Amino acid sequence: MLREGATADYTDRGQLPQRLPQNLLHPGRFIWHYILQRRGQFATLAATVMLAAGCAVAVQYQMKLLVDAMTGPVRSERVAWAVLSVFIGLIATESVLWRISGWLTCRTTVPAGVRMRLDLFEHLSGHSLRYFADNLAGSLGQRITGTAGAFGVLTNTAVWRVAPPLVDFVGATLIFSVIDGRMAVAVGAYVVVATAGLIAVGKKGRSLHAAYYGEQSAVAGELTDVISNMWAVKAFSARKREWERLRNEFEREASIQRKSWMYTERTRACYDIAVWIMATVMLCWAVSDWSRGTITPGDVVVISSLMFRILHGSRDVAIAVVDMFQQLGYIEDTIRAVGQTHSITDSTGAPAIIPGGGTVEFRDVSFAYEGKHTVLHHVDLAIRSGEKIGVVGPSGAGKTSIVNLIQRLYEPQSGEVLIDGQAVGRVTQDSLRAVISVVPQEIMLFHRSVLDNIRFGRPEASDDEIYRAARAAHCDAFVGRLPQGYATMLGERGVKLSGGQRQRIGIARALLKDSPLLILDEATSALDTESEIHVHRNMVELLRRRTVIAVAHRLSTLAAFDRILVIHQGQIVEQGTPAELRRRGTLFARMWRLQAEGLSMSEAKTSKSMG
Repeated sequence: MLREGATADYTDRGQLPQRLPQNLLHPGRFIWHYILQRRGQFATLAATVMLAAGCAVAVQYQMKLLVDAMTGPVRSERVAWAVLSVFIGLIATESVLWRISGWLTCRTTVPAGVRMRLDLFEHLSGHSLRYFADNLAGSLGQRITGTAGAFGVLTNTAVWRVAPPLVDFVGATLIFSVIDGRMAVAVGAYVVVATAGLIAVGKKGRSLHAAYYGEQSAVAGELTDVISNMWAVKAFSARKREWERLRNEFEREASIQRKSWMYTERTRACYDIAVWIMATVMLCWAVSDWSRGTITPGDVVVISSLMFRILHGSRDVAIAVVDMFQQLGYIEDTIRAVGQTHSITDSTGAPAIIPGGGTVEFRDVSFAYEGKHTVLHHVDLAIRSGEKIGVVGPSGAGKTSIVNLIQRLYEPQSGEVLIDGQAVGRVTQDSLRAVISVVPQEIMLFHRSVLDNIRFGRPEASDDEIYRAARAAHCDAFVGRLPQGYATMLGERGVKLSGGQRQRIGIARALLKDSPLLILDEATSALDTESEIHVHRNMVELLRRRTVIAVAHRLSTLAAFDRILVIHQGQIVEQGTPAELRRRGTLFARMWRLQAEGLSMSEAKTSKSMG
């Protein structure tokens, strides 16, 4: 922490190894992208599956030869034993090939699912804060996890339920053409027409499946939201109310699920009827030819076994394709939700920022949140390296907008923001944020240990550096009282800590990051006044060579700062040292006086109640 004279490699922090291609917003292209990444493994898997399925077809033909050798016009015990040996060998080979294909499926699908989730997370993390405000975290997490699962289901379906019947069909068509060419034509025509029909029906049902998966993700997000806010549910006696609300959500999801499910079942029922009709026709045909002596008993056996294998296989293929459309619907829903175009993007070939002393400049900046009135009006501002700046003003004046624009969390409608002379819109976002440490009002902590939460600011930091940062942020006292000290797990969003304790952890994390520019956005609002003043003074002293921009409500905490900016209605209406602004008797002086009077009244009431 605070390594004097150290030169941190800010440009490499937070760089991700791969980005999700922007042209993969179609589920088919999305899946094909990950297959091509492991084309060798998937090609080997496909070849193994086709060989295994080919062995199964060859077994059926060997059965015909065995029956003919045992019952045909010229019976031959030697031929029967030879055919039986091949028959047994093919069964063993088929079993070995299927086990190899299972191993290959695992070796290809699981890593592809990992890469897919990482790429989706990378794309998700590139969205603006507005996106995360509009989408539930639980829903987004389920979509990413479920997409990898859907890809695994698609792969398994293709390997075990689609490829073998297709090989059966090709092999059976060849065998049928040897026995009776008309049968081959009839079976081929039926399979093509029936499968094409089911695929067409499956495509029509895709919107139903996509609607169900979208609703499923939304409901999961609602449930996660309620669980994560269980304190509010209990505090406002809302258990029954939330139970009723969730019941309505679950019932609506169930209604959409039934529509998707029953559509698939109706499709399967229609195909079962078609299979029964075709099987009856083909078997009667085969027995009729046998009765006329045009085919052998072995031919009848192989026609019967292959007929049922083809018909059931074609049904399995068609149903599997319908199921695959369901999984594609899930992936499509995820791509539609997660794969949206980023509202803030790096320009092509944007360089990493070159870190300097932390100067900040606003040049005629105007800004408005989407669909709202203008928040900042033609703001001009220059902050020198190492300067300690306080930003104050009434609620809604634009204070937080200024710090958001510095971090490029939003884009200005006009004007330009520069850090160390470089426009923030022309450098990579990751490198920009690597040179900025931020402590927001609402500290977000992970369900990790105290040590890991502080170390998040600089993962390569030693334990000693973390302890020094914690002491500087006055964390030591309360951490020492935790059950496992710095090893204590903090719970989701740090629920085991008070607001003030979370803020101190956040301050320690920012101090450890040790960036040239530190932004404090109401960073000590949960502390008592005395502690807040003490922490601010410590930070000013510790960060004397860093630039500090602090948005604060309590004006007294900024007494040691170099300059105060007073924001009102989106403009800087005055600036100067705290003493200068108080002497002027303008907006800052009035705010100071009101806060001083409010504090005096509060202290008087406390003394009276104690007396």
